Amino acid sequence: MDFNANHFSLFDLPPTFRLDLALLDRRYLEMQSKVHPDRFASAGEAEKRLSLQWATRVNEAYQTLRKPLARARYLLHLAAYDLGSENNALMPADFLVEQMEWREAVAEARAAGDHHELERLHHRLQREMRERHEEIAVLLDDRPDLEQAADRVRRLMFLEKLLADIDDAIAACEE
Repeated sequence: MDFNANHFSLFDLPPTFRLDLALLDRRYLEMQSKVHPDRFASAGEAEKRLSLQWATRVNEAYQTLRKPLARARYLLHLAAYDLGSENNALMPADFLVEQMEWREAVAEARAAGDHHELERLHHRLQREMRERHEEIAVLLDDRPDLEQAADRVRRLMFLEKLLADIDDAIAACEE
């Protein structure tokens, strides 16, 4: 095993956004069965330490590839494309206005304790995120356009944060 291998190579998978997640899961379990520290309980300190490093590396790679946003960001990183995620000025004004409208709707539903409305917003946002995932798949896998893919990834970052905020609001209503 090569410590310098990228996450896809580590699991012997093609570097694509559209991944066979069941295959990723199987490869992860195979890798973990080889490197898990429990297998090296009676080994020397150096082997134990190496096993722990490998297990950590495998876990980090798996978590990155398992999540669509992290996988897209990682693919852009492999392509040496700067996402520019620190700069909101890269976001179109209409998208930022849309985000403000979403946040206002969430704030109003949360303030009203409207669990039903928060659930509706949650499902609507999940649908929108699936659409963004498909756009990213096309832009990274089918007709590579890193600039447009980076734009969609930046948008998805906003949506993921919004989804977490909706989930927090739902949890607050349930308490």
